[in-house]
Amino acid sequence: MNYANILFEIGDGIAKLTLNRPDKLNSFTNAMHEEVRHAMARIHADASVRVMVLTGAGRGFCAGQDLSDRAVEPGSKGVDLGDSVEKNYAPLVLALRALPMPVICAVNGVAAGAGANLALACDIVLAAKSASFVEAFCRLGLIPDTGGTYFLPRLVGTARAMGLAMLGEKLTAEKAESWGLIWKCIPDECLAGETLAMAQHFASAPTKGLAFTKQALYASPANTLQQQLTLECNMMSELGNSNDYREGVAAFMAKRVPEFKGN
Repeated sequence: MNYANILFEIGDGIAKLTLNRPDKLNSFTNAMHEEVRHAMARIHADASVRVMVLTGAGRGFCAGQDLSDRAVEPGSKGVDLGDSVEKNYAPLVLALRALPMPVICAVNGVAAGAGANLALACDIVLAAKSASFVEAFCRLGLIPDTGGTYFLPRLVGTARAMGLAMLGEKLTAEKAESWGLIWKCIPDECLAGETLAMAQHFASAPTKGLAFTKQALYASPANTLQQQLTLECNMMSELGNSNDYREGVAAFMAKRVPEFKGN
Protein backbone atom coordinates (compact mmCIF):
# COMPACT_ATOMS: atom_id res chain seq x y z
CA MET A 1 0.00 0.00 0.00
CA ASN A 2 1.17 3.53 -0.79
CA TYR A 3 0.64 5.74 2.26
CA ALA A 4 -0.76 9.24 1.76
CA ASN A 5 -1.80 9.98 5.36
CA ILE A 6 0.95 8.40 7.46
CA LEU A 7 4.70 7.91 7.39
CA PHE A 8 5.92 4.44 8.26
CA GLU A 9 9.34 2.86 8.59
CA ILE A 10 10.94 -0.19 10.15
CA GLY A 11 14.63 -0.39 10.96
CA ASP A 12 16.96 -1.63 13.70
CA GLY A 13 14.10 -3.27 15.56
CA ILE A 14 12.04 -0.06 15.67
CA ALA A 15 8.74 0.53 13.87
CA LYS A 16 7.85 4.22 13.63
CA LEU A 17 4.38 5.31 12.60
CA THR A 18 3.82 9.05 12.10
CA LEU A 19 0.34 10.47 11.56
CA ASN A 20 0.91 12.74 8.58
CA ARG A 21 -1.87 15.23 7.94
CA PRO A 22 -0.16 18.22 9.56
CA ASP A 23 -2.41 20.79 7.88
CA LYS A 24 -5.35 19.15 9.71
CA LEU A 25 -3.47 18.51 12.97
CA ASN A 26 -3.31 14.84 11.91
CA SER A 27 -7.02 14.32 12.45
CA PHE A 28 -8.36 10.94 11.40
CA THR A 29 -10.26 10.15 8.22
CA ASN A 30 -11.40 6.76 7.01
CA ALA A 31 -8.43 6.73 4.63
CA MET A 32 -5.99 7.34 7.49
CA HIS A 33 -7.57 4.57 9.54
CA GLU A 34 -7.12 2.17 6.63
CA GLU A 35 -3.44 3.05 6.32
CA VAL A 36 -2.83 2.76 10.06
CA ARG A 37 -4.48 -0.69 10.08
CA HIS A 38 -2.22 -1.77 7.23
CA ALA A 39 0.89 -0.54 9.05
CA MET A 40 -0.16 -2.21 12.29
CA ALA A 41 -0.59 -5.50 10.44
CA ARG A 42 2.95 -5.15 9.11
CA ILE A 43 4.26 -4.64 12.63
CA HIS A 44 2.41 -7.74 13.86
CA ALA A 45 3.85 -9.80 11.01
CA ASP A 46 7.48 -8.60 11.27
CA ALA A 47 9.43 -10.60 13.84
CA SER A 48 12.30 -8.10 13.68
CA VAL A 49 10.22 -5.35 15.32
CA ARG A 50 10.79 -5.06 19.07
CA VAL A 51 9.31 -1.63 19.79
CA MET A 52 6.80 0.71 18.17
CA VAL A 53 6.86 4.52 18.19
CA LEU A 54 3.71 6.52 17.44
CA THR A 55 3.89 10.27 16.84
CA GLY A 56 2.49 13.06 14.69
CA ALA A 57 3.89 15.33 11.99
CA GLY A 58 4.01 19.09 12.32
CA ARG A 59 2.77 21.09 15.30
CA GLY A 60 0.20 18.63 16.61
CA PHE A 61 -0.01 14.98 17.57
CA CYS A 62 -3.64 14.31 16.64
CA ALA A 63 -6.80 16.41 16.83
CA GLY A 64 -9.01 13.33 16.85
CA GLN A 65 -11.65 12.79 14.20
CA ASP A 66 -11.76 15.00 11.11
CA LEU A 67 -15.35 16.19 11.41
CA SER A 68 -15.52 17.02 7.70
CA ASP A 69 -15.24 13.27 7.12
CA ARG A 70 -18.53 12.70 8.97
CA ALA A 71 -20.35 16.00 8.45
CA VAL A 72 -24.04 16.16 9.36
CA GLU A 73 -26.43 18.35 7.40
CA PRO A 74 -28.92 20.45 9.42
CA GLY A 75 -32.21 18.61 9.73
CA SER A 76 -30.73 15.30 8.63
CA LYS A 77 -31.06 12.04 10.52
CA GLY A 78 -27.42 12.13 11.65
CA VAL A 79 -24.68 9.51 11.54
CA ASP A 80 -24.01 6.29 13.41
CA LEU A 81 -20.89 7.26 15.34
CA GLY A 82 -20.95 3.91 17.11
CA ASP A 83 -20.24 2.27 13.76
CA SER A 84 -17.14 4.44 13.35
CA VAL A 85 -15.92 3.59 16.84
CA GLU A 86 -16.57 -0.11 16.33
CA LYS A 87 -14.86 -0.31 12.92
CA ASN A 88 -11.99 2.14 13.39
CA TYR A 89 -11.09 3.37 16.85
CA ALA A 90 -11.83 0.33 19.01
CA PRO A 91 -9.79 -2.08 16.83
CA LEU A 92 -6.88 0.38 16.82
CA VAL A 93 -6.82 0.63 20.62
CA LEU A 94 -7.02 -3.15 20.96
CA ALA A 95 -4.27 -3.63 18.37
CA LEU A 96 -1.93 -1.30 20.25
CA ARG A 97 -2.60 -3.05 23.56
CA ALA A 98 -2.13 -6.49 21.96
CA LEU A 99 1.27 -5.77 20.39
CA PRO A 100 3.83 -8.10 22.03
CA MET A 101 6.29 -5.23 22.54
CA PRO A 102 6.44 -1.79 24.14
CA VAL A 103 4.57 1.01 22.37
CA ILE A 104 5.93 4.53 22.90
CA CYS A 105 3.79 7.55 22.07
CA ALA A 106 5.64 10.83 21.48
CA VAL A 107 3.05 13.59 21.81
CA ASN A 108 4.59 16.50 19.94
CA GLY A 109 1.67 18.93 20.21
CA VAL A 110 -2.03 19.02 20.92
CA ALA A 111 -3.72 15.65 21.49
CA ALA A 112 -7.46 16.23 21.40
CA GLY A 113 -10.51 13.98 21.43
CA ALA A 114 -9.70 10.57 20.02
CA GLY A 115 -6.11 11.77 19.63
CA ALA A 116 -5.74 12.20 23.38
CA ASN A 117 -7.13 8.76 24.13
CA LEU A 118 -5.09 7.15 21.34
CA ALA A 119 -2.00 8.39 23.15
CA LEU A 120 -3.26 6.93 26.44
CA ALA A 121 -3.72 3.55 24.75
CA CYS A 122 0.06 3.34 24.33
CA ASP A 123 2.32 1.82 26.96
CA ILE A 124 4.60 4.80 27.62
CA VAL A 125 3.67 8.38 26.76
CA LEU A 126 6.30 11.09 26.35
CA ALA A 127 5.05 14.61 25.71
CA ALA A 128 6.71 17.84 24.65
CA LYS A 129 6.37 20.64 27.19
CA SER A 130 4.20 22.57 24.69
CA ALA A 131 1.87 19.60 24.20
CA SER A 132 -1.59 19.41 25.72
CA PHE A 133 -4.43 16.96 26.18
CA VAL A 134 -8.07 17.90 25.58
CA GLU A 135 -11.10 15.63 26.04
CA ALA A 136 -13.08 17.69 23.54
CA PHE A 137 -16.03 15.31 23.18
CA CYS A 138 -18.28 17.23 25.58
CA ARG A 139 -18.17 20.22 23.23
CA LEU A 140 -19.99 18.09 20.64
CA GLY A 141 -22.43 16.35 22.96
CA LEU A 142 -20.44 13.12 22.90
CA ILE A 143 -18.59 10.86 25.34
CA PRO A 144 -14.83 10.21 25.41
CA ASP A 145 -14.39 7.30 23.03
CA THR A 146 -11.24 5.49 21.83
CA GLY A 147 -11.04 4.03 25.33
CA GLY A 148 -11.25 7.38 27.09
CA THR A 149 -13.90 6.30 29.59
CA TYR A 150 -11.69 3.30 30.43
CA PHE A 151 -8.27 4.95 30.58
CA LEU A 152 -9.05 8.23 32.34
CA PRO A 153 -10.47 6.98 35.67
CA ARG A 154 -7.82 4.28 35.89
CA LEU A 155 -4.98 6.74 35.31
CA VAL A 156 -6.11 9.81 37.25
CA GLY A 157 -9.09 8.73 39.36
CA THR A 158 -12.79 9.40 38.97
CA ALA A 159 -12.81 13.04 40.14
CA ARG A 160 -10.16 14.22 37.70
CA ALA A 161 -11.50 12.00 34.92
CA MET A 162 -14.95 13.52 35.38
CA GLY A 163 -13.58 17.05 35.23
CA LEU A 164 -11.53 16.36 32.11
CA ALA A 165 -14.43 14.63 30.35
CA MET A 166 -17.24 17.01 31.31
CA LEU A 167 -15.42 20.35 31.10
CA GLY A 168 -13.15 19.69 28.13
CA GLU A 169 -10.44 21.94 29.53
CA LYS A 170 -6.90 21.82 28.19
CA LEU A 171 -4.49 19.81 30.34
CA THR A 172 -0.86 20.82 29.92
CA ALA A 173 1.83 18.19 29.49
CA GLU A 174 3.42 19.26 32.77
CA LYS A 175 0.18 18.76 34.69
CA ALA A 176 -0.49 15.50 32.83
CA GLU A 177 2.83 14.22 34.16
CA SER A 178 2.12 15.42 37.70
CA TRP A 179 -1.29 13.73 37.61
CA GLY A 180 0.18 10.43 36.42
CA LEU A 181 -1.62 10.59 33.08
CA ILE A 182 1.65 10.26 31.14
CA TRP A 183 5.16 9.05 31.87
CA LYS A 184 7.20 12.19 31.23
CA CYS A 185 7.04 15.81 30.04
CA ILE A 186 10.12 16.75 28.02
CA PRO A 187 11.47 20.04 26.63
CA ASP A 188 10.28 20.37 23.03
CA GLU A 189 13.76 20.30 21.56
CA CYS A 190 14.57 17.06 23.41
CA LEU A 191 11.44 15.03 22.56
CA ALA A 192 12.71 13.40 19.36
CA GLY A 193 16.08 12.51 20.84
CA GLU A 194 14.70 11.09 24.08
CA THR A 195 12.05 9.10 22.17
CA LEU A 196 14.73 7.60 19.92
CA ALA A 197 16.94 6.75 22.89
CA MET A 198 14.07 4.96 24.61
CA ALA A 199 13.15 3.11 21.42
CA GLN A 200 16.77 2.00 20.95
CA HIS A 201 16.82 0.77 24.55
CA PHE A 202 13.71 -1.33 24.01
CA ALA A 203 15.01 -2.61 20.66
CA SER A 204 17.82 -4.37 22.52
CA ALA A 205 15.83 -5.33 25.62
CA PRO A 206 14.27 -8.72 26.54
CA THR A 207 11.13 -8.21 24.46
CA LYS A 208 9.24 -11.30 25.59
CA GLY A 209 9.59 -10.34 29.24
CA LEU A 210 8.43 -6.81 28.46
CA ALA A 211 5.44 -8.15 26.52
CA PHE A 212 4.45 -10.32 29.49
CA THR A 213 4.94 -7.37 31.86
CA LYS A 214 2.59 -5.33 29.68
CA GLN A 215 -0.01 -8.11 29.66
CA ALA A 216 0.21 -8.64 33.41
CA LEU A 217 -0.16 -4.98 34.33
CA TYR A 218 -3.13 -4.50 32.01
CA ALA A 219 -4.80 -7.63 33.41
CA SER A 220 -4.31 -6.60 37.03
CA PRO A 221 -7.32 -4.25 37.58
CA ALA A 222 -9.80 -6.97 36.63
CA ASN A 223 -8.14 -9.73 38.65
CA THR A 224 -8.27 -10.72 42.28
CA LEU A 225 -4.94 -11.00 44.11
CA GLN A 226 -5.10 -14.79 43.78
CA GLN A 227 -5.79 -14.57 40.05
CA GLN A 228 -2.91 -12.17 39.57
CA LEU A 229 -0.54 -14.37 41.56
CA THR A 230 -1.55 -17.32 39.38
CA LEU A 231 -0.96 -15.22 36.27
CA GLU A 232 2.50 -14.26 37.54
CA CYS A 233 3.29 -17.91 38.27
CA ASN A 234 2.30 -19.02 34.77
CA MET A 235 4.19 -16.22 33.08
CA MET A 236 7.33 -16.80 35.13
CA SER A 237 7.22 -20.51 34.28
CA GLU A 238 7.29 -19.66 30.59
CA LEU A 239 9.84 -16.85 30.85
CA GLY A 240 12.20 -19.07 32.84
CA ASN A 241 12.57 -21.17 29.70
CA SER A 242 13.21 -18.22 27.39
CA ASN A 243 16.49 -17.55 25.62
CA ASP A 244 16.55 -14.02 27.02
CA TYR A 245 16.45 -15.30 30.60
CA ARG A 246 19.33 -17.67 29.93
CA GLU A 247 21.29 -14.84 28.32
CA GLY A 248 20.49 -12.47 31.17
CA VAL A 249 21.78 -14.91 33.79
CA ALA A 250 24.86 -15.77 31.74
CA ALA A 251 25.68 -12.10 31.24
CA PHE A 252 25.21 -11.38 34.96
CA MET A 253 27.50 -14.24 35.95
CA ALA A 254 30.14 -13.18 33.41
CA LYS A 255 29.80 -9.50 34.36
CA ARG A 256 29.12 -8.48 30.76
CA VAL A 257 26.39 -6.62 28.90
CA PRO A 258 23.61 -9.03 27.84
CA GLU A 259 22.72 -9.47 24.19
CA PHE A 260 18.99 -10.08 24.24
CA LYS A 261 17.29 -11.42 21.11
CA GLY A 262 13.73 -10.81 22.24
CA ASN A 263 12.67 -14.44 22.65
